[in-house]
Order: sequence, then C-alpha cells, then structure tokens
Amino acid sequence: MIIIGEKINGSIPSVGQAIERRDAEFIRGLAKRQAEAGADYLDVCAGTSPDKELDALCWLIDLVQDTVDIPLCVDSPNALILRQVLPRVRQNGIINSVSGEGDKCEVIFPLMKGNDWKVIALTCDGKGISSTAQRKLEIAQRLIGKAAEYGIGPERMFIDPLVLALSAVNDSMLSFMEALRQIKKEYPTVKTTSGLSNISYGAPYRKAINLNFLTLALSAGMDSAIIDPTNRDAYATILAAEALLCQDKFMRRYNKAYRLGRIGPVKAAQ
Repeated sequence: MIIIGEKINGSIPSVGQAIERRDAEFIRGLAKRQAEAGADYLDVCAGTSPDKELDALCWLIDLVQDTVDIPLCVDSPNALILRQVLPRVRQNGIINSVSGEGDKCEVIFPLMKGNDWKVIALTCDGKGISSTAQRKLEIAQRLIGKAAEYGIGPERMFIDPLVLALSAVNDSMLSFMEALRQIKKEYPTVKTTSGLSNISYGAPYRKAINLNFLTLALSAGMDSAIIDPTNRDAYATILAAEALLCQDKFMRRYNKAYRLGRIGPVKAAQ
C-alpha cells in the first residue's frame, strides 16, 4: 500500500500554530517521524487563510525538502497556488488535487505534461460530492478522459471517491467500496486513495470506525491511504489486511514490522 503522510497540515491546530510561528523544528520533527515510519509521500498543506497560503506553503515545501528525501504530495484547494509552487519542488510527487469543479483540470493537467507528476483526483464536480457509486464512477471517467487529452494516463492518477460521513449517509461505506471496485475494473492501472477521518465524522470512538474503514477499503481494492504513518494501530491494520488478502507472502512484511517493534505493544523502557 502507498502511504501518504498526513501530519504536515495547517488545519491541525498544533501544526497551524507552528506554521504561524515559523517553528521549523516542529515541522522538521513531523517530517522525520513520518519518513522513519515508512511514508512513501508527505502531504504538505498550509491550511491557512488565502492571503497567507502561498508564503506558508513555500516555506513548508523548502523546509521539508531540506529535512527528508521523500516525494511530496503538494496540497492546496487553490489550483493557481499549486501552479505557482510546483517549480520549487525538487522531485516529482503528487499534486493534491484536481476535481470536476470549475477550471481545475485546465490549470493542473498542463503542469503534468512532459514529467511524471501524479495527481489525486476527487470525485466531485459543480454539483458537489456524490453519495452514489454510479456518479462517483461517472465523475472519475470524466476526469480520466480529460487527463488523457493532455497525455496523462490513468496510471498517474489517484482517484479519491470521497467517502461521506456514516452519521449522515447510511450506505456511505457500501457506495464507496462499490465505486472503488467499478473504477478499478474499468481502469486497472489507476490508483485509488482516501483519507480516514471523514467516514467517522460526528461519531463517538472514531478510531474503531476509521480502522475498520481502512480494512474494508483495502479489501475493495484501495491502493493508497492518506494517514498518519506513525499511528501504530493504522500501520498494523494495513499490514494485517495485506496479509489476509494474500498480498504479503507468508506474512513476511507483517512479521518483520513486529520484530522491528513498529507494530504490536509498545515495549517499556529497560
């Protein structure tokens, strides 16, 4: 599974405060811990007011790149800001994100010509986020078709079917899983991804819902997750699910992670 580390995001209060203070050591620590935990990409999101976002995102990109050698997932809701910051990124990673809303495709896809940048594509459009698998698939089809006009193949896209809160949409998980299956069936080389927290919004003991969501999504073909890689429970869930789904021969990765102390009970200091 492809792990996108989620912790460098200004919408998290402690991170937002660190960005505001330009607390480099705090951000460096987040980057190092996620890298050491096995993240494949680090999401970098300023999560601040529009008038401050460009400066904050540039600071974060430079700082994280000077700290760890891991590709970035450059994250902004503003496609024009993404266009401005990408030239300062040293190695091609993931653009987060594009969707069917407005002119985002026309801004983002030209940035991906002649390189190997990848992109997270959200299944929403001018009508909002769909709650049905069929509409999620239809939006994914349009986004993949639009990308093809710029010479961008499905293998460079991470489709996020945008799971909705279970407390508001009763069949949210079922429609998300069905969308995953249909998208993967039609586009075998496309990647799929999701965050974990939306599914449990408004519910008590969210951890139980999030981890079970992760297992079920993996069983439906999800290739990637935007998570905290330092969360031992989440990492153990991924490894256990991969072993159960015959994606880890003889449980080698699971057993190695346990031997290295990356999963399982935290051992008390001697």
